[in-house]
Amino acid sequence: MAVRLAEPQSYLKTADAMAMLRPGDLIDDGEDGEVVALLPLNQAAVRFRRGTFVLSSELLLPIAAEEPPAANGTAEH
Repeated sequence: MAVRLAEPQSYLKTADAMAMLRPGDLIDDGEDGEVVALLPLNQAAVRFRRGTFVLSSELLLPIAAEEPPAANGTAEH
């Protein structure tokens, strides 16, 4: 499921086995991420361009998937 961060964070927790805190500027404004795991306590692991981070689901906005063009069996000329 594609998501976007609702508001910038001052720091991010990595989803690694040995989690670390990273600066919040690793996620750009408007950058889309992909939920890769649902975690306890209403959290999700989300993969962004610069890493996978644990975020509260309350901070995530779902992004509607674009529908592919309809295949009507005719070729365009």
